[in-house]
Amino acid sequence: MTPPERPFSLRSVSLAAFLPTLLFSIGEGAIIPLIPIVAHNLGASLAVAGLIAAMVMLGELVGDIPSGWVVSRIGERNAMIWACLLSIVAVLICIVAPNPLVLGLGIFLVGLATAVFALARHAFMTSYVPLAYRARALSTLGGIFRAGWFVGPFISAGLIHLTGGTQVAFWVFMVACLAAAGVLILLPDPSSTFGPPQLALAPDGTVRSAGEELAAEGSHGLFTTIREHAAVLVRLGTGAGLIGAMRASRTVILPLWAVSIGISEPDTALIIGIAGAIDFALFYVSGQVMDRFGRIWSALPSMIGLGAGHLALAFTHDLPQNVEWFITTAMFLAVANGIGSGILMTLGADLAPPGRPAPFLGAWRFTADSGSAAAPLAVSGLTAVFSISLASGAMGVLGLLGAVLLARYIPRYLPRNPSTGRPRRRG
Repeated sequence: MTPPERPFSLRSVSLAAFLPTLLFSIGEGAIIPLIPIVAHNLGASLAVAGLIAAMVMLGELVGDIPSGWVVSRIGERNAMIWACLLSIVAVLICIVAPNPLVLGLGIFLVGLATAVFALARHAFMTSYVPLAYRARALSTLGGIFRAGWFVGPFISAGLIHLTGGTQVAFWVFMVACLAAAGVLILLPDPSSTFGPPQLALAPDGTVRSAGEELAAEGSHGLFTTIREHAAVLVRLGTGAGLIGAMRASRTVILPLWAVSIGISEPDTALIIGIAGAIDFALFYVSGQVMDRFGRIWSALPSMIGLGAGHLALAFTHDLPQNVEWFITTAMFLAVANGIGSGILMTLGADLAPPGRPAPFLGAWRFTADSGSAAAPLAVSGLTAVFSISLASGAMGVLGLLGAVLLARYIPRYLPRNPSTGRPRRRG
């Protein structure tokens, strides 16, 4: 007989999952817009600064592979604590970095830690949040992550204005990680707060928490899973990879553009922080659009907007009003990104086989993160060989190509159920 579902409220996981996530994302948001500027101050060219900024996404992509093994071995809470500690080590490397190469190593380690932290918090939700509340919990978690990314740049902008140095942003990340680790360490055992974790049977017959098994399955046989689901991953997965690419390109190209047209460090952080606020404000609207009208009505406008924004930016670099154009385009890109909030997680959940979703979700995440890692590298390379304007234009063309793929394959693989408006998985 199925045991009765225990009483639950989203407020009960606020300290264990939401608060550490908010702190960690505030720290990340504090440094991400300033990485190209710090690299440039250490003597890096514009292209090399872009390459160093890309190390975050490259670290996340590499970290996707071992993160499931780590979480399944040491548990969700311990994995989040160790990810915070690894981030502190990474930040210390960034602070003492004498040259761009050492800075790049530190930023790469930040990406590794982010991959572990992200999977661990997802696994924690799987273990301790009942299924009936899980979608709302994950949606709230995504909103909190975006909240951190708009608060962090404002903190950096204020402190840089007071101190006159960009290194202070890394200290913000260190304090945020220490606070997140402290919250996780000082909290009582989750079982005493939420009750016993929901359990899952592993293939070897052992029983462990549902989150730990999700993490283990998600990292097991990654490339085998990619081969098994090659059709959807090549078609719709390429569209997902381009979504990740456009988001990562936006994250890297905006601070690079600010450096290239001479905007000061605090003003750059302030502009990107305001854009982050717009992005954050739209995450609930995106969910409502997806649920009421279908996934394509969030994905397609978002990709068209991101592509068009990159293309528009490409023609403004040498205009007399280039700063005003930069601000306007940054806000437009924030709107475009915001209306696509949660689309990757939602499409992955829709497409995953109901019986054993974790391996597919791991492959889906790896596909999207591959685009996120490749785009900044492409921006860096095109900037080195041609110019940042051409790099922005090329990414804009890729964004419009991604919109075409999404328009073609979302209806094919996820036709809508006319009675509910929700996707009905094909096949």
